[in-house]
Amino acid sequence: MKKFGIVVLSFVVAFVLGACNSGGSSTKTYSATLSGANEVPAVSTTASGSVTAKLDGKVLTVTGSFTGLSAPSSGAHIHGPASKTESKGVIAPLTYTEGETSGSISGTITLTDAQVTELQDGKYYVNVHSTEHAGGEIRGQLE
Repeated sequence: MKKFGIVVLSFVVAFVLGACNSGGSSTKTYSATLSGANEVPAVSTTASGSVTAKLDGKVLTVTGSFTGLSAPSSGAHIHGPASKTESKGVIAPLTYTEGETSGSISGTITLTDAQVTELQDGKYYVNVHSTEHAGGEIRGQLE
């Protein structure tokens, strides 16, 4: 009977430890490389950028940077839902270094359940607009 108690206790401890290790955080990280070639239609530019997006539950936090725009920056957004070959509307504006050809991108938004699914399916992209390319100069799909 003593052995049985030790076995049961071992299972309980393993279960509790497993629950603590796997259930603590649902954070997932996405990233994108921004380039003119990724815009739809493609934009000829030497500009580039990168973003990292961390999804914690339904809260998406975006950080990144851009450099070498052909003209001053005029916007930065998350767009979707769209494949790599589509352009869609703005999901959320991002904070960016305004009026500069290089700078930072950031933002925090709360997604709906449907938007979380679309993000997980690779249907969102980030782009940076310039005064020369109002529709977007560089873009990258969040993957």
